[in-house]
Amino acid sequence: MTLSSGQQSLRYGRIEQLFAGGRIETPAGRLDIETFPASAAGTDLREMILGSEGRIGILTEAVVRVTPLPEREVFHAVFFPDWDRAQEAIRQIVQARLPLSMLRLSNATETLTTLTLAGHKTLIGALESYLGWRGCKDEKCLLMIGASGQKSTVADAIRSALRIARRHKGVAVGQAMGKKWKQNRFRSVYLRNSLWQQGYAIDTIETACDWPRVKAMMLAVEQAATEALTKNGERVHTYTHLSHVYSQGASVYTTFAYRLSGNYEQDLARWQDLKAAVCQAIVHIGGTISHQHGVGTDHAPYLAAEKGPLGISAMRHLYQHFDPDGMMNPGKLLPAEEV
Repeated sequence: MTLSSGQQSLRYGRIEQLFAGGRIETPAGRLDIETFPASAAGTDLREMILGSEGRIGILTEAVVRVTPLPEREVFHAVFFPDWDRAQEAIRQIVQARLPLSMLRLSNATETLTTLTLAGHKTLIGALESYLGWRGCKDEKCLLMIGASGQKSTVADAIRSALRIARRHKGVAVGQAMGKKWKQNRFRSVYLRNSLWQQGYAIDTIETACDWPRVKAMMLAVEQAATEALTKNGERVHTYTHLSHVYSQGASVYTTFAYRLSGNYEQDLARWQDLKAAVCQAIVHIGGTISHQHGVGTDHAPYLAAEKGPLGISAMRHLYQHFDPDGMMNPGKLLPAEEV
């Protein structure tokens, strides 16, 4: 299983909260994970399976925790004059433990990209003029606030979040942008193939770190990507958002868009340079090598920096215990030579 997190996990939880138990078939035998609301009975086997990415066995049955459909769900948009005030606002909002379902903060470049791709030039122009009058100009950052649940709970949560946002010069613009975001939020991934056919590559990387490192991480990853492609004679359009936030810190999610050369070997080499540069930046700043996309083979070389020698050794022995012949997803998480 790969550890993952949905867009509204602030309310519904990451997979760690959703996976209650199940059955795993391993080369060494069947492993049954009982469902308990909580347990203090030693090592949590459920947690041991989560994040194993197929190295232990195949999940054949799963019991998941579900949440009733909300009575109401809303998404509000708020603009801030700059990143520092926006980051401080979102930190205070999440640490207030309001019953929200989502907080998603875009940096200035992603905000500009979002507004440019929105179309409706006249409406966006009017919005930009209004925001400029309110102090949100070239460095403005867009925050999406989502709340789901009973009507009264949703209303109170949004009201409290907007009150905190206003303390940091946030300008609320209502639900129109939020409704549009909800309508299109699953469409962007389908643009990748279309853009590829038009000669453009799009890739992403994500990490998570504590609040004091968030801004440094954002800047370092974007700079690493820019420098990597500059060395290859290419420019990159890169931008970042905080996709998930926690009391302790946030997930930093960065997108890269650049031109393809049309030569497979050259494009592969460019991507490899880009990937290595941004992963090294993450490790250097001190973030996790993956917050939600998993490790697989691409991120395996960087896992030791996070787990340490003893942690990697423990993982290796665990996988050997369940899969002594190394048949299950070899090369994932740990490089093949370490299996």
